[in-house]
Amino acid sequence: MQELPKGANIGLASLSEDTGSVIVGLGWSSAAGDGDADVSVLLLDGSGKVRSDADFYFYNHPAAEDGSVQLLGKVPTEDGSEDRISLDLTAIPSEVERILVAASQYGGSSFGDLNDLRLSLADRSGEALLGFSITDATVETAFIFGELYRRNDEWKFRAVGQGYETGLSGLATDFGIDIAEEEEAGPEAEAEREAPEAAAVGHPEDGDRLGGGAAPAPTVVGGIPAQPTPSSPSSAQPEPAAAPAPSDGRPGAGRRRGTTAKKKVTLPRTAKKSLAENDSWKPARLFPVPSYKSDREREVRATSVLLSVMAEVPEFGRRLTAGFGAPAGRMQTFTEVSLPHGDTPKRPDGVIRVERAGKLWTALVETKTNGNPLKSEQVQNYMDIAARRGYEAVITLSNDVALEGTPLVEVKTDGRRKHKVSLWHLSWAEVTHQAQMLIRHEGVGNAAHVWLLQELLHYLQHENSGCHGFQNMGACWVPVRNGIDDETLSQGDPRAVEVVESWERLIRQVCLRLGGELGQKALPVQRAQRGTDPKSRRTALADRLCEEGKLVAEVRIDGTQTVLSITADLRTGKIRTSVDVPAPSGGYPLSVAKRLVRVLDAAPADLHVETLVDGRTGPRGTLERLRPEPADLLPKDGAAMTGFRLSLFKGMGNTRGAAESGFIRSVDDAVDRFYGSVVAHISQFEQRRPSRAKDTSEHAGVG
Repeated sequence: MQELPKGANIGLASLSEDTGSVIVGLGWSSAAGDGDADVSVLLLDGSGKVRSDADFYFYNHPAAEDGSVQLLGKVPTEDGSEDRISLDLTAIPSEVERILVAASQYGGSSFGDLNDLRLSLADRSGEALLGFSITDATVETAFIFGELYRRNDEWKFRAVGQGYETGLSGLATDFGIDIAEEEEAGPEAEAEREAPEAAAVGHPEDGDRLGGGAAPAPTVVGGIPAQPTPSSPSSAQPEPAAAPAPSDGRPGAGRRRGTTAKKKVTLPRTAKKSLAENDSWKPARLFPVPSYKSDREREVRATSVLLSVMAEVPEFGRRLTAGFGAPAGRMQTFTEVSLPHGDTPKRPDGVIRVERAGKLWTALVETKTNGNPLKSEQVQNYMDIAARRGYEAVITLSNDVALEGTPLVEVKTDGRRKHKVSLWHLSWAEVTHQAQMLIRHEGVGNAAHVWLLQELLHYLQHENSGCHGFQNMGACWVPVRNGIDDETLSQGDPRAVEVVESWERLIRQVCLRLGGELGQKALPVQRAQRGTDPKSRRTALADRLCEEGKLVAEVRIDGTQTVLSITADLRTGKIRTSVDVPAPSGGYPLSVAKRLVRVLDAAPADLHVETLVDGRTGPRGTLERLRPEPADLLPKDGAAMTGFRLSLFKGMGNTRGAAESGFIRSVDDAVDRFYGSVVAHISQFEQRRPSRAKDTSEHAGVG
């Protein structure tokens, strides 16, 4: 990988022969684990301006209709998080000469608060080609990290590193985005915001799993929530519609004036009334899940169901393959394809082919269900076949969750071969997450596609499908728990490292499921010194496990400052979920305590509340005891309260096995209960922070 200094440029063709599609990553970290930024992409013509507001891609407009630009969202890294962007350079319109890649801060934060600001660019196979680090960030609230530009029909990259103190709104204005004050919106906008909800589509299941989670999102227009009227018979079909302002208040989140977008459909808030005579009647399913006779039957059916929906629902197929370097184009999928390999033909579980401009991108698919592990020999065969036939990728799909720096299967690549084949992994939890994001929050092209994704989701979540995600803590789980119980586990034991890796996989799956329910990225917080490699970090966590008997993790929801802590104490058999809530400034202590208790009116009576005083804990008690006496939270010495720690405890269960029904399910249930009954309600108590829209002016929006 080539490192570029600020201002340097380089032609992509000199770095790789396969740069028709690239993945750009913007990464950062923070010592506190809660730093964040939003990425954006601007397409500029020869005048250095956007052709229209549709050339501006950000969190409420994340993808181009032609697939040329797609914001893939955040993924956890060892030192923080990375936002990834898929750019299909072969699909970029010819009048676009430059592609700016930028990021912005909000809520009074600046890029000087973040560490390790870095851009990386990889080719279609996933091989990193170049990197650029920004080391001089201070008070800037927006940064142009870099740009791709055309020169003589060749794409080149320039390391820019230009900062703005005026945030996303100031950056957008410079390149022709019309910034409009939200107050200037006319009566049509008000009518649009107050319009009733869309009619019901499909047959959704009963509510969200999270106890306090919001109902499924309304119809989405161009990635921005809207409220079409139910009387229109074609409300589920694409048609022009003005894009209203979203509600999160981030800079650039206002009205995109003068643009139109196709309506997109999500699940309705309420289900249609069932016509069944009684509860024993089960609705007919497109993908029935009978009792399977073998794991092979599960694998064949799961592969066919998934690949068929990917080909039929373009938004879904594109979302799953964009990160693997696939171009935007016509997709076809196949199962049980026989391919020659020595004396015995091999039959991968599936094949994905995408056609664009007469060129084919091909990936072989190897699937495992029901917790069965991937086999290195099998994957190696498919890598060899793909290399010989000029295919681009091999995609493995299983219940397991991949970790950075820890491959699920070991394969060898022949460096003498000119053609590169990339190996990618998807977990069933990731597939479920992407389906949830589309049908509940972001929307797809029409009602039939919503129904297809809903049927897929029902299939994946059925107990007989075998597609439940990570569900086995590994062979070392029981010996480590026993070693902690009888105090025979010592630091340096490699079995503890394996348990730490399994715990990290479980937390990443928790993030996927929680994010799918909420419609936001949920990411594990990594608190490690800069430059710490994954092996060293996990070894340190394993030593802590041996010493304290605890597995600890933190999760942050994208766009919030709240960090949810999860602690599994293997000595006591308890799972603790907790969150620290800052105390509002300027209030009387007793009023603050009463307000907290009032906000937690619907929380469980066994919720533990601790007062935080200058970095230490003060008075504490259960909510049941504190409700009649909120004054018990006040420090006896009159010290100033800085906040409160809210915690729920749950037993791990009596079983010591590695199955999902034991420890893994307990962690899932603990997070669900805590988020739904506590975290979802504390925002009204938290200290008011400056509006994210105040980078340049109150409630600024992108017109």
